[in-house]
Amino acid sequence: MRIAVVGATGMVGEIMLKVLAERNFPVTELYLVASERSVGKKINFKGKDYEVIGLQTAVDLKPDIALFSAGGETSLEWAPKFAENGTTVVDNSSAWRMDETKKLVIPEINASELTKEDKIIANPNCSTIQLLMALKPLHDAFKIKRVIVSTYQSITGTGVKAVEQLENEYKGEKGEMAYPYPIHKNALPHCDVFQDNGYTKEEMKLTKETKKILGDESVLVSATAIRIPVVGGHSESVNIEFENEFNEDEVRKILSQFPGVTVQDNPDTNTYPMPIYAEGKDDVFVGRIRRDYSQPKSLNMWVVADNLRKGAATNTVQIAEYLIKNKLV
Repeated sequence: MRIAVVGATGMVGEIMLKVLAERNFPVTELYLVASERSVGKKINFKGKDYEVIGLQTAVDLKPDIALFSAGGETSLEWAPKFAENGTTVVDNSSAWRMDETKKLVIPEINASELTKEDKIIANPNCSTIQLLMALKPLHDAFKIKRVIVSTYQSITGTGVKAVEQLENEYKGEKGEMAYPYPIHKNALPHCDVFQDNGYTKEEMKLTKETKKILGDESVLVSATAIRIPVVGGHSESVNIEFENEFNEDEVRKILSQFPGVTVQDNPDTNTYPMPIYAEGKDDVFVGRIRRDYSQPKSLNMWVVADNLRKGAATNTVQIAEYLIKNKLV
């Protein structure tokens, strides 16, 4: 199994390699791919040094699977070149997510839709993945009418420049700004760029991707995305209105039985999800499960996950594992 990791020197690329090693992914040949300025750089994987190669070199090597985390523009240009050469691409950018001809996949939810013909597969947005891991089993049980979600997102979702900005601000040093304002001791209601409708691109991703993954255009989603000075993961305050009645114990049971979800919900012991504990883990953590008494058949909950792992690298690797297990590559 010949695997290419495209964007291997980036923040998600590094986690991808970590996840591949942890899960003992069946790699026979590994190609680490990055932009021209990184070509020749050495990266260690499982005790062996690999030299970074360029995109065209990687295409010519015809890997079985290419795991992309190199940004939308790179994906739009290069994913089709890999696909034309017989490689199955799993792409972590936003480039292909809303393309009607491409599948948008969270393995626990809709991997069964994949076929051998799917040569470019889209990985959902990080905040969408953790939201849907919590919504899907509840949608199956009670049918969701409407979701109101407010996200509290880690700076790692922006990238290494944002981490450096926060570190500089901690130390009181001036440096390059990833955001238009300080992030230390602050909260920015501004994730990605603003659209003509007043929402940010991140907020619209949550709306559109949820409908596509659930395969249900009737589910209404309203999102507000906030960037906070946290490194470990994304948190989400989620309000759900169902068509059918529910009870909270049943909700806890359904969520705890869904693969990849861990329920942490005991106010008596101050047990609830937090990014400081989600960091470095692959599960999605759900807590603060309680009825919304202001609206019939409505529920509040708090959802936390490591955005670089299940929100990006782990989900990508899980898709690749599914392809191999089901002989789709």
